[in-house]
Amino acid sequence: MPDADPLLKLDVLRSHGALNPNPEAVTDELFSSHQFFDPRDLVQVKYEMLRRVQLENRPVAETSASFGFSRPSFYRIQEVYENQGLSGLLPRRRGPQGRHKVTAEVLEFLVQARREEPGLRPAQLVELAKDRFGLELHPRTVERALASKKNS
Repeated sequence: MPDADPLLKLDVLRSHGALNPNPEAVTDELFSSHQFFDPRDLVQVKYEMLRRVQLENRPVAETSASFGFSRPSFYRIQEVYENQGLSGLLPRRRGPQGRHKVTAEVLEFLVQARREEPGLRPAQLVELAKDRFGLELHPRTVERALASKKNS
């Protein structure tokens, strides 16, 4: 079977958050012995690291280092894998998921303020929201919230 397009694979890995940010840190011989093993594929690297320790009884410190991870990272990855399986090896976005400061009430306030004074800039809307709700917003957050309201 012909090899897949390496640029396409990079795009797919990147789009799923599975592109290893440090592929050069993967020094395990497996990843230099065959094209199937790709040090850029973060999920594959994590899985093979776990497999090496579990099935080949290799030392955690030595194995994690050769796969580009620290010992504490190995144990976090192992715990996630035991609890969630293979899908747990996919990177997760950190921090709040979605808008948490711009509630429906805040968004409606911003829309109304813009309706009453169409020339208000995002920085001015930030000040209005701070006065009204005590919120610290970024002007770009206000722009995005208004744009999403407009598109919905």
